[in-house]
Amino acid sequence: MNDWLDEIHWNEDGLVPAIAQDHKTGRILMMAWMNRESLALTVSEQRAIYWSRSRGKLWRKGEESGHVQKLHELRLDCDADVIVLMVEQLGGIACHTGRESCFYRVYENGGWKTVDAVLKDPHAIYAGHSHE
Repeated sequence: MNDWLDEIHWNEDGLVPAIAQDHKTGRILMMAWMNRESLALTVSEQRAIYWSRSRGKLWRKGEESGHVQKLHELRLDCDADVIVLMVEQLGGIACHTGRESCFYRVYENGGWKTVDAVLKDPHAIYAGHSHE
């Protein structure tokens, strides 16, 4: 049943980088890590479930914020060491800062410039929780 998981080249920690991309616009929303269990659960539950390295546990995206990522398609790159999840981002916010994407800074004139607005105050999103 889990043969497809054996085709993935997991790193020395048993993880693979996973990039979440908006299935309609193609915008890259975030990057996180997955282990075998989180990837298998992502497929079975049809929602993004990552492995939180800092917390050492499964992280069901949206469990605290409500910003669930519904899975539309799962892709594996040519070297079998990066996953792309085509998702529907519920609430339109993927980043714990309250922005659409975690990639909201652009390199310009020798520094990083913030170019995306905060759509919702993180304090209002998490109400006492630490960020996902």
